[in-house]
Amino acid sequence: MTREIDGGLEVVSLKLPVVVTADLRLNEPRYASLPNIMKAKKKPLETVTPDSLGVDVTPRLKTVKVAEPAKRQAGIKVPDVAALVDKLKTEARVI
Repeated sequence: MTREIDGGLEVVSLKLPVVVTADLRLNEPRYASLPNIMKAKKKPLETVTPDSLGVDVTPRLKTVKVAEPAKRQAGIKVPDVAALVDKLKTEARVI
């Protein structure tokens, strides 16, 4: 791994597992020019299958149940702050 320091670049070798953070300047976007976009449209697109790559795609998870979340109750409008504080104390019991 190479990292940027004040004096230049530093090469670091670490044993796994390791946590690595990234700098903002790591990924500077490269914008494609119009001629390159037109060239890319003419190139053939190669289609590969997972079997040709030797990848096992059999599902490893089993879906047991799918359910919608409970519907939220409608809110309550209160006329003033005193009524709000009263409802928070008596009904919601958060204060």
